[in-house]
Amino acid sequence: MIRIPEDAGPLPVGELMRRLKISLTLRRKLKRTAGAVLINGQPADWRQTIHPGDSVVIRWPGECNIPPLPLPLDIVYEDEFLLVADKPAGLLVHPTGDPAEPTLANAVVHHYRLHGVHCGFHPAHRLDRNTSGLVLIAKNPHIQHLLFAGGGKNLSRVYLALVAGSPSPAAGVIDAPIGRHPASIIQRIVRPDGKLAVTFYETLRNLGEYSLVRLRLATGRTHQLRVHLAHIGHPILGDDLYGGPTLPIQRQALHAAELVFPHPVTHETLSLASPLPQDMAGLIGKAAI
Repeated sequence: MIRIPEDAGPLPVGELMRRLKISLTLRRKLKRTAGAVLINGQPADWRQTIHPGDSVVIRWPGECNIPPLPLPLDIVYEDEFLLVADKPAGLLVHPTGDPAEPTLANAVVHHYRLHGVHCGFHPAHRLDRNTSGLVLIAKNPHIQHLLFAGGGKNLSRVYLALVAGSPSPAAGVIDAPIGRHPASIIQRIVRPDGKLAVTFYETLRNLGEYSLVRLRLATGRTHQLRVHLAHIGHPILGDDLYGGPTLPIQRQALHAAELVFPHPVTHETLSLASPLPQDMAGLIGKAAI
């Protein structure tokens, strides 16, 4: 609920929506949806004037059609606007063509229903099925829009990966454009006509045949980290699509370990972390013996 401050002048509903930085697309949906905006509990006309002291409730349009499923869900952070989940490897973020396959979206929607929360599933970014770690999810499309304001540059994402060999130099920047592979709808490659893609990397530990590296995304292209590391000759362990050794781990050894971003409503800086999952931590332990 929004309460109009006593020192604010009268505002048309449409002007309030603009001041709240609601996207044009979403404003149009709200305008077309009867009862989407309530003033003092009553449906508002878009041309109606809101006065100081009035309460305004926005009902976000669009029902969530993702079925809830009682799946394990590791919640790292949650408030009325956001949820951050720690996704295990092997789980899709969003449903695809197979309705029988469980996803993170099904687990989150089940969590909402258990707690009487009526929200959709609006991820601010996605992880590949076999990448583990933190996923940021907005609870309504307006919050998702605010998270993407400025092209998502305020969202800092840090990953940890186990890669073949030892990068040289031990730290640096991979600046190599990425585009589709001409023979695949899934695979990406570095190509001159690709989209700008920049990755910062730092070797944390040399473990002999492989190394633990810290990666920070400056851009967010599909498969960016996987493509960039393969491009410099150090593919991620387990990543058979990009030439990574499939032993001693059965999935790409990539983990979304840190998220830092300003809260879209409170503007407080949130800094969230996820520890390495057991399969990656185990490989580091074995290498140290």
